[in-house]
Formats: sequence, structure tokens, C-alpha cells
Amino acid sequence: MDYKKVIAERIKEMTNLETETIEKLIEQPPQPDMGDYAFPCFQLAKTMRKAPNIIAQELKTTINSNGFEKIENVGGYLNFFVGKATLNEVTIKKALEEKDKFGYSDIGNGKNVIVEFSSPNIAKPFHVGHLCSTAIGNSLYKILSSQGYNCIGINHLGDWGTQFGKLIVAIEKWVDEEALERDAIKELLRIYVKFHDEAEKDPTLEECARQRFKMLEDGCEKERILWQKIKDLSLKEFNKLYERLNVKFDSYAGESFYNDKIDSLVEELKQKNLLTESKGALVVDLSDFNMPPCIVMKSDGATIYATRDLAAAIYRHNTYNFHKNIYVVGTPQALHFKQVFKTLELMGYQWADDCVHVGFGLVKFEDKKLSTRKGDVVFLDELLDEAVSRSLKLIEEKNPNLENKELVAEKIGIGAVLFTYLKNNRERDIIFSWDDIINFDGETGPYVQYSYARGRSILRKAEGFNSKADYSKLKSKDEFELVKLISQFNENILFAIEKYEPSIVTRYIVDVAKAFNKFYNQYPIMSCDDDTLKAARLNLVEATTVTIKNALSLLGIEVVEKM
Repeated sequence: MDYKKVIAERIKEMTNLETETIEKLIEQPPQPDMGDYAFPCFQLAKTMRKAPNIIAQELKTTINSNGFEKIENVGGYLNFFVGKATLNEVTIKKALEEKDKFGYSDIGNGKNVIVEFSSPNIAKPFHVGHLCSTAIGNSLYKILSSQGYNCIGINHLGDWGTQFGKLIVAIEKWVDEEALERDAIKELLRIYVKFHDEAEKDPTLEECARQRFKMLEDGCEKERILWQKIKDLSLKEFNKLYERLNVKFDSYAGESFYNDKIDSLVEELKQKNLLTESKGALVVDLSDFNMPPCIVMKSDGATIYATRDLAAAIYRHNTYNFHKNIYVVGTPQALHFKQVFKTLELMGYQWADDCVHVGFGLVKFEDKKLSTRKGDVVFLDELLDEAVSRSLKLIEEKNPNLENKELVAEKIGIGAVLFTYLKNNRERDIIFSWDDIINFDGETGPYVQYSYARGRSILRKAEGFNSKADYSKLKSKDEFELVKLISQFNENILFAIEKYEPSIVTRYIVDVAKAFNKFYNQYPIMSCDDDTLKAARLNLVEATTVTIKNALSLLGIEVVEKM
């Protein structure tokens, strides 16, 4: 039963508020003894011309209380206490019946949602900073898909721009072909760094690079061959990481894909009288909106990110007729997307409002600042290797006889890193600390995975036990709090979609794991003398493992059956 919806529908009958508005106002009280749901009556005070506490009292006496244990008014709040036996049975049975689909819904059926994420720059290393977009975007893709949306994951590769002019110059001057074949990304990084070192001594190299990129844009064969080689070598390395992270895309249409769509974009902007000249460049004036101009074409005729993003948005809408077009890109690019979205709006595209920038903070790792220009990077593959190595060491200490230790360590290590990236509000900076990441205690990925494995261990021990469950016997506060949390799984997923915030699911599953461990440590399960209560508790354990597994899958994290 969706209690929030039931409450909203019953309050709607006696107020002038819409069901959706009421649902958004409904809160969860901070303490269980204050009820399971609370409706604040303050918003009704103005229209009903009464004090909130009087409104709450009147609603209490007239509202239909069927399905609730009791309804109380406290101050300006109307507090609802759900019937424990009913909630226990409905929630646990639903989880056990739906299994891998528990928490899912079809509210997004028929709606296409584009999620642009990861989008690394070709020829540059995949470092720890790139995992922000990859982890958040992959999670949003999975979260949205779980609710019936048809998601299109796009890896908008950074495979165009003046940096390729620099790389073409660098390859011709300094590349080691054997090193390029052996480890393409590191060799490309080496010569890219060398280009900037040499350009500080010889500034003419920068102009040479700009000319070579212009030749690439014009389709010159030599430059195109070198560019394709750089792209192919880079993608080969990137795909190794994506496979390890279990990340997949529906499209790899990067910046270069839109190169042949630029002329029609510029012509459309001209026809709509949106382009002005500024120091030889063509721009869209956004001064009326307190923004710098959106540069469409530089003075040398070359395009920039904004040009290609405008072309990409129009292409995506024409191709996918999207419900939402989501860009998972760092918060520092917020102004860029405001300019692009405003330009689309000025072009007359009403769907510009359906374009969303989902920003995120920085990764701070032992006081290092990431810069491919200077070569000071923390490579993601090395970070993942370290996480797996540390996980394996802990496993060997705690359970040296565990089967498939290396596979378990791979799942725990990678899961621990992903969990760290998704644990807090996405706009907060991530402070990377191994002591906090690879830890089986606290609010970590390994802690949640261990909670799941503990639950599965209980269920293996109970194989062969068969008794009817009496859910009315799950009377303790800890049992009911765990059931109530499980019942709120879908609600948390929908909230994560509303906020474009995977951390809502992450924090939720930490709460479930904590509640489960509290229940496990407080109440006998296998040694319970009452078979009907034992069956109810075992089913609660299974419902918990179903919830943890499904929630972790929405974060891109795999569970382990034994640890």
C-alpha cells in the first residue's frame, strides 16, 4: 500500500489542494513515536483562515482512518500511525514476490530520457575525476530505467577541439611508436605534456597546433588519419575500464559527430537574427540575461564546445524526442550550460526547458590537483587496482578460507570506490581516504555488502525450514522500523529522480543496512522457538537482502553472497 498516496487522497477530499501537492508536503516524523507520516497544516492556514493546530484537529475528526492504527494531531501537524501487522505482511510479501523488480515501477513508460555521462577526452588518461560523471550518470541511467523510462546513455566523447591540433604536432615531433602501441594513453599523455613544456619556450607551437586543427576540421587526409588513430587507441583503453565498472552506453556520438551539422546550425542562428560579430567571432548576445555571450564560432572560423552542444541538443530532440536531456558534467560548467540552454530557448525551442545540467564537485586525493596539462594525475585503473588489493588483504585477514577471494575482492573494491563517489550530495567535493573507503564498519560500500552477505548466510542456514509466517508477531520497534524502511524503497527512488541525486538511494540503503544489523543483533532468528515468528523473521531477512541487492544495483554495485 502506498500510504502517502492514500493520505494525500483523503486530505484532498477536505481541502483545495491537489494530490501531488499534498504528497510533496507529507513528511516522515523524526521519531517513531510521533507517527509514521505527518502532514503539516500550515499551508492551509491562509485559505481556510484558521490556525494550523485547529485545522489539524478538524481534519483528525473527519478524515477516513481506515488502514491506520490511529491518527493524532500535534500542534499544526496531523500524524498518521500505520497498522503494523498490515504493513509487515504487505511489504514483505511484495519484496519476496517481486524479487529483482522490487522497488520498480512503470511511471516512466513511453518517455525517452537521454543521460549524457562519462564523456572523457580522447587521448587523455581516465583519472579519478572522470569517475564522478561515470558513476553518477550510470546510476541515474539505472535509477530512471527502474521506473520504466526508456534511457539512452550517451558517451559524448571529447574527440574534437584544438587539443587535437596539439597532439598531431606532438605525434609528428616526439612520439615513441613502440610506447604508443604498448600503452597508448600514457604515451599520448607524455607527448601532450611535452607539447606544453615546449610551447612555453616556443609560443609558435600554439599557432601551429591551431592551424593543424583547422586542417582537421576542413577534412585534410593526413590530419584525419592521425586523429582516427588517436581515437581508436584511446577507446580501446577506455572500454577496458567501462567493462570493469560494468558501464555500458547506447551511443558514443562525441563532439566530432556533430561537425557536419555546424553549418546548418550557424545558418539557422543567422536566419533567426541571433548572431552578432564580436572581435571577429560570431556570438549570441546574452547580456539581457546577465550572461556573457555564447560564442558560436571563433575569429579563425573554428567551433567550440557550445557550438557542438547546440547542434547535439537539436539532433537529440529530432532523433529521440526526449522527455529529458540530462548532462552529467562538473559544476564548473554550469554557466556554459545556462548559455547553451538559453540560446536554444531564444531559437524558439520550447524543449530547452527539458535540458538539465546535473553538476558535481571535485575529487581531492591526498592534496593532489588533477591536471593532464602538467601530467599530475591519479589514474583510475591504478586506483581500482589498489582498492581491490586492499579488499583482498582484509578478506585474507578475516576469512582466509573464502572461495573465489579474488573475485569477491574485485566486487568489494570497485563497489567501495563507487559507493564513495555516490555517498554524499553530488555537488560536494569528494575527499578520498582509504581508511574511510575500504572499511567494513561505518557508512561504506563494504559495510552494506557485508550486511547483504550476512543476510544470505542466515537464509542458507535456514534451507529446509518450512512454516507459515505470522507477520503480526513482528511487534518490536526495531522489526517494524526495518519493515517501514523497506516499504519506502520506491519512494526514495522517485525522490532520487526528482532531485537527480543518486546519494538519496545510497543514504537510504545505509539506513536499511543499519536497521537490519540492529534487528539481527537484538532478536533471535534461527534459535527462535516460535516457528511462525521464526518464519516471519526469516522472510524479513530475505526482504532485506532483496532491497539491498536492488538498491546496490541502481548504484552500479554488485553484491557478494559470501564474505
